[in-house]
Amino acid sequence: MRIRLLAGVLTLALAMTACSGGSSDDAAGAGAGGGTKTVRLAINPWIGYEASAAVVAYLLEHELGYKVETVESGEADSWKGFEKGTVDAVLENWSHPELKKEYIDDKKVAITAGEDGNKGVIGWYVPEWMVQKYPDITDWHNLPKYKDLFKTDKSEGLGQFLAGDKSFVTNDEALIKNLNLPYKVVYSGSEDALIAAARKATENETPLLMYFYEPQWLFNQLKLVKINLPPYAIGCDSDVKTIKCDYPPYLLDKIVSVKFAKTGGRAYELIKNFVWTNDDQNAVAYDMAVNKMSAENAARKWVEANKIVWQDWIPA
Repeated sequence: MRIRLLAGVLTLALAMTACSGGSSDDAAGAGAGGGTKTVRLAINPWIGYEASAAVVAYLLEHELGYKVETVESGEADSWKGFEKGTVDAVLENWSHPELKKEYIDDKKVAITAGEDGNKGVIGWYVPEWMVQKYPDITDWHNLPKYKDLFKTDKSEGLGQFLAGDKSFVTNDEALIKNLNLPYKVVYSGSEDALIAAARKATENETPLLMYFYEPQWLFNQLKLVKINLPPYAIGCDSDVKTIKCDYPPYLLDKIVSVKFAKTGGRAYELIKNFVWTNDDQNAVAYDMAVNKMSAENAARKWVEANKIVWQDWIPA
């Protein structure tokens, strides 16, 4: 787990805080009486999350006067920070009922802070050119006959299914097994690798079957078509070992530590109020990923253009 300070945190200021008796225990809104006001935001490894964190951090710093630390880790590891006291907030949670049970219900160190407005979709995708050439490929029943199209030197004679990071929400190995599909999951290792594969497959018209998701800025640049897996029904994914259905729709939410909810003051109120759309997130993520803007500059651009959206997030 790697911690870095966002803009606005100066070594001299930290030294002065230490001399005055401040500590990390003063984090997350030490109240109107003073002290170091630091908010520790988890950063999970996809650009959409980073876009949300950039905007929240910008507003915390420039509108409310807080300092922000970002704690970079996988999804599950971020939740460990609630117990350790190293994370105040996760801004984009993709369901994770097992983590909610452990950290909210059992350990009681975290609570939900409401939905963030983003609507998540996870699924299997192919480039648009493949659908034009093989119109029936979007029906999962037909995937076995196309397995040879997707063979690679990593797929051991089977069709390759390209997944992302192993820490992402994924049912793909179980789905492939339970649907008796002649495919092998190969992990690309990151969101960037998935994006690079999608671009290459589109530009060179090379076959690709991949795990992907929305919100995602890449859909502004190229077209991917979702495979129709057996439709999701409530409870069909209750046992991952026997799962045979598509991913559910996700209404993404925010998770915060109980301590932060009690002592975070205006910082907690802002995060609780933070609600935006997939288009909002994609706009910031696009500036970061494609226009190569820094997180702070991309956030500033969005904030300056969207006061009507974020002004209601700012607590009185």
